[in-house]
Amino acid sequence: MQVNPLSDRVLVKALSEEQATKSGIIIPDTVEKEKPEKGEVVATGPGKLLENGQRAPMTVKPGDKVMFKKYAPDEFKIDGQTLLILEEGDILAVLA
Repeated sequence: MQVNPLSDRVLVKALSEEQATKSGIIIPDTVEKEKPEKGEVVATGPGKLLENGQRAPMTVKPGDKVMFKKYAPDEFKIDGQTLLILEEGDILAVLA
C-alpha cells in the first residue's frame, strides 16, 4: 500500500540507534524500549499551503535521515511495518 502524506506531513521509518549512528553503546533487548527519535524519510507531502495560495517547499526529502521530537509522531502499521507520521516542523535536524 502506498501512503501519500498531506500538507507538510512527513512519513518516517524509525531507525534503531544502531542504524542511526555508526558507533555507540548497544543496549540489550531486555531494556525497556524508548520511543524513537531518529528515522529515515519515506515520503513527504506537497508542503504547507500558505495564505497567498502558494505551497511552502519541503526541506526534507525521501532518504534523508532525520532527528525529531520524541513524542511528536503518530505511529501506525501498514503491511506489517511500523511507520511514523509527523509535521515537518517537528523535525529538529537532518543527520549527515
